[in-house]
Amino acid sequence: MNLFDKNNRFNIANLVTYLNVALGVTAIYFIVQENFFIAIILAWIAGACDIIDGKLARKYKLSTEFGVQVDSFADFISFVVMPPFLLFYALKGSMSSGLEELIVGLIFIAYIILGLRRLVEFNLKVDAGEVAKYFEGVPTPLGAILLWILYLLFTYSIIPSVTIITLLVIAIAWSLNSKIKIPHP
Repeated sequence: MNLFDKNNRFNIANLVTYLNVALGVTAIYFIVQENFFIAIILAWIAGACDIIDGKLARKYKLSTEFGVQVDSFADFISFVVMPPFLLFYALKGSMSSGLEELIVGLIFIAYIILGLRRLVEFNLKVDAGEVAKYFEGVPTPLGAILLWILYLLFTYSIIPSVTIITLLVIAIAWSLNSKIKIPHP
């Protein structure tokens, strides 16, 4: 098995992407166990994998449509599903009613749907291996970082209001599919 073969579905870049997926799913497991610290560590390692897989694909000319799709799936798990899941579980104990939990839950589901839409739109616009000068809309990894910041702001009682945190989640969800131009690193 050649780890540097572009046509190998298990080349070095794709293996790092698969690790990203595994870390995102494992982080969700730790969130359910209410071990947020380990979940966040795993999420940050997943973020590093997202950077590394792209660098490997470009350096060794491993970019393929398959790799682009797998990378987006990894982004979906680690940067679109896991962060709102973490934030929702953190907020859950402070919600005053089942109705509030339902409304906040629906808003977080909307975030996930908008994040998925953003990833699909990105894939439709970009060819394998092409790097744009600007992202249109907030990229999902940046959206995840913003949600992790909200988690910290809530956890350390800087913003102790579930309502304010939820309104900020709505703003971030909107920004994912906005026309805001973000420079590509």
